[in-house]
Amino acid sequence: MGHAKIPRKSTNIDMTAMCDVAFLLLTFFMLATKFKPEEPVIVRTPSSISSVPLPDNDVMMLTVDTKGRIFFAIDNKLKRKALIEDINAERSLNLSATEMNAFAIGASVGIPLNQLKSYLGSSPEQQKSIDQGTQGIPTDTTVTSPNNELASWIKSARNTNPKLRICIKADGDASYPSVSKIVKTLEGWKIFKFNLITNLKSIPEGTAAFAEANAAKKE
Repeated sequence: MGHAKIPRKSTNIDMTAMCDVAFLLLTFFMLATKFKPEEPVIVRTPSSISSVPLPDNDVMMLTVDTKGRIFFAIDNKLKRKALIEDINAERSLNLSATEMNAFAIGASVGIPLNQLKSYLGSSPEQQKSIDQGTQGIPTDTTVTSPNNELASWIKSARNTNPKLRICIKADGDASYPSVSKIVKTLEGWKIFKFNLITNLKSIPEGTAAFAEANAAKKE
């Protein structure tokens, strides 16, 4: 007796739900992605054999370019807002809410405090032009010096976020006195722990560090 043949039908998968999920994910990442503000200067750091990972957040970055100019930045937008409010009150800068918000969403700052109001009120294109000719943040070897404005930035930043990790990113061609002033300023606030950002290179053979590294691998 013959069997009844079941007609074959092609499988039809409804992709509507998958397309909806894909577009929802795409929309989420587009809206949630935080773009890093453009830095005012490009710094080529020196090489080092030391490798210590930097934290992902709560970082205070002190940048020194080839001309010895110093730029200051912290990474947290909310803390940047609290920082500018603190230094605005301490130094009586008379910054408006719009100008303080411009600082909160910006990148590094490297100008004297008496020029900060006009800088924050400028357009992004004008700020780039100012960054090219700025003298950097005025710095001295003592925190009590009125010329040491970097000391004020560091003090306000630590007041608003004591968890900040301090990193110095100096160009390989930057002069030593420029970096030394930063270190002296940190010492003036009793800050003795900070990171120096460098490019990682291989350990030269025949050195004590090379022998130590090989001994650690054998263990």
